[in-house]
Amino acid sequence: MDFSFDNTYAQLPERFYSKLSPTPVPSPQLIKVNTNLAQYLGLDPKHLCSREGVEILAGNLIPKGAEPLAMAYAGHQFGNWVPKLGDGRAILLGEVKNLDGCRQDIQLKGAGPTPFSRMGDGRAVLGPVLREYIVSEAMAALKIPTTRTLAALTTGERIQREISVPGAILVRVAQSHIRVGTFQYFLARRDLDALRILADHVIERHYPEAKDCRNSYSELLKLVIKRQAELISKWQAVGFIHGVMNTDNTSVAGETIDYGPCAFMDNFNSQTVFSSIDQMGRYSYCNQPTIAQWNLTCFAETLLPLISVKEEEALREAADLINQFSSIYDELYLKALRRKLGLKKELNEDIGLIKDLFDCMQDNKADFTLTFRNLCEINIDNLVADGRMRRLFVKPKDFDLWVEKWRKRLSFEIADDQERKLDMKLVNPKFIPRNHRIEEVINAAVKDSDFSLFDQFLEVLMKPFNEHEKAIHFSLPPNPGEVVCETYCGT
Repeated sequence: MDFSFDNTYAQLPERFYSKLSPTPVPSPQLIKVNTNLAQYLGLDPKHLCSREGVEILAGNLIPKGAEPLAMAYAGHQFGNWVPKLGDGRAILLGEVKNLDGCRQDIQLKGAGPTPFSRMGDGRAVLGPVLREYIVSEAMAALKIPTTRTLAALTTGERIQREISVPGAILVRVAQSHIRVGTFQYFLARRDLDALRILADHVIERHYPEAKDCRNSYSELLKLVIKRQAELISKWQAVGFIHGVMNTDNTSVAGETIDYGPCAFMDNFNSQTVFSSIDQMGRYSYCNQPTIAQWNLTCFAETLLPLISVKEEEALREAADLINQFSSIYDELYLKALRRKLGLKKELNEDIGLIKDLFDCMQDNKADFTLTFRNLCEINIDNLVADGRMRRLFVKPKDFDLWVEKWRKRLSFEIADDQERKLDMKLVNPKFIPRNHRIEEVINAAVKDSDFSLFDQFLEVLMKPFNEHEKAIHFSLPPNPGEVVCETYCGT
């Protein structure tokens, strides 16, 4: 089987990683191969589904050209510094080029212990693997930069967590798995040579436009800041909460990475937290932009010795760039929300209109996704469609007051009302991977080895902006007894 590996990270100095092969599993069984992604990577889905393909995806067979390794990195976890983390249960097989000529990592998550496992078993279990498959592919369908899932498999093992659960492996694809924490690993060791090599590698791979700038390392920081601002603005616009925005979970390529206790909110509340270990709300929905800037400040710190040998000059230049994050993010987020509300013109009053809507949603426990989706059906001059929308609000008159202001604002737009509604539907999904539905999928798979619901749900999520009349139940928020308040890390 030809993966046409073209590896670059494995050619970096040995202190960047530990080379080792995955630990074999006894009886791998394929759950699903992502056919479209496989083809985009130049791989044959039928071959991946063959016995040889399954052995490769499980880590039992190393394909020609692969150079398996576990990457070294450090990071701040919930604000606490950990000097050595690294891939504790993931092994990078190598890099391939997709049909657009862009380099992509292929990584096995749950491939066994590595030198970075910190006494862990190096394995993944079925529930979190299905969660990451569902959410990462849903994010891709929502046009949000993300790692992808090429395949998921069971391993034939039982893994001990709180209880004994089926083992699994996720085959993850990313532009790269280089994190802010990768840079922090070498800064902590005062390895300036490694920092320069790593920065040059990232520029070559992700930001080639920085090479010809006056200061390529300052430009690298500027470009990473912009991509993070773009990413977080997209998260916020769909109500996505990452759950563990540690610096080791912050990709310098600007992709969403490491889907642990992540979730999409149902009823809007800016303070929403899902992670079972986030007791202080550090990574709540409303804190995500601030935490992104905090993580970028950590990244900037690693680049200071590269930006300038003069410490004050480096600090001044980096601080100027970091301080621009908020304005870049605010502009992108406001642009996204204007489009969600059908507003093309940019008026100063829009900020107040948006704030009033979120306040109304929070006070009335209105569902985030359905509020914006149902708004697509409301006419500028006809109240007939307001009924479905009003039912989302505990106090419907609160919505009546807001929608009157929104209709008045729409009167300043040029677009035809029907055109406006169609455009809104392109950015306001009807279907998201709701927590209670994910739990249903996981329970069916773990308890009964039934993956039919997983397949059905995934098929709908691949076209989140469509109506899917026969699958309307997947769009509905949870009943009180179905609400999922906490999600958990896969380890």
